[in-house]
Amino acid sequence: MPPAGRDPAAAAKLQILATEHWSLLATRTLTYNESLSRVTIFLSILSGAVIALALVAQVSRFGPAFIAIAIPLLSVVVVSGISTIGRLMQLNGDDFRWVVGMNRLRRAYLELHPELEPYFTTSGHDDLPGALQTIGYPLATGRRVGSVLHTLQTLPGMLSVIVASVVGAIGALAALALGMPSWGVLLSAGAAFVIAMVWLTIWGRRGLRRPDPSLEPRFPSPPRESKANS
Repeated sequence: MPPAGRDPAAAAKLQILATEHWSLLATRTLTYNESLSRVTIFLSILSGAVIALALVAQVSRFGPAFIAIAIPLLSVVVVSGISTIGRLMQLNGDDFRWVVGMNRLRRAYLELHPELEPYFTTSGHDDLPGALQTIGYPLATGRRVGSVLHTLQTLPGMLSVIVASVVGAIGALAALALGMPSWGVLLSAGAAFVIAMVWLTIWGRRGLRRPDPSLEPRFPSPPRESKANS
């Protein structure tokens, strides 16, 4: 793409690029709104289930009736939580796509006006380091993308902990229904929590590794920048 001073159609190109850029920004806003709405819906379901169980516990005194109601009700919470986590992972993938698209547009801006490069804090490269620079991810802290620490800080990671805790509660209730002693109830709750957390973590990491041919880098970062961001 020739510089803007030598391209008679530069104004039209800038208008087209800016229109697409605003479209991607609006789409990212919708993605954020849906993510927050999904989380709010799940937390509302969880809160309603806890309140309902508190009312049942006052009547049944945590007896067999409470267990018979709590296990199905908490199972509904788990199903809704897993559904929410799956949708959040899809939305995160969509958001990454929009960031890559905006980086490509920013690259076109810089090709039209290369003298503006010192004024950009976001990246014009569409590989992973460039996308993370645009998102503002603090690579200098050493928190690798996809690591356990990074995963727990994301919305799907935090909801995974909550869902695994509910699964642990179901495990404890099942142990109580079987008449197990206190140590057996604790072991059942802990084992259910660990199994659920491991499964959700593996599920989330598999989603991160899914290749997408449309997101193959067309304008990768220079070797020096890639090394600095690794």
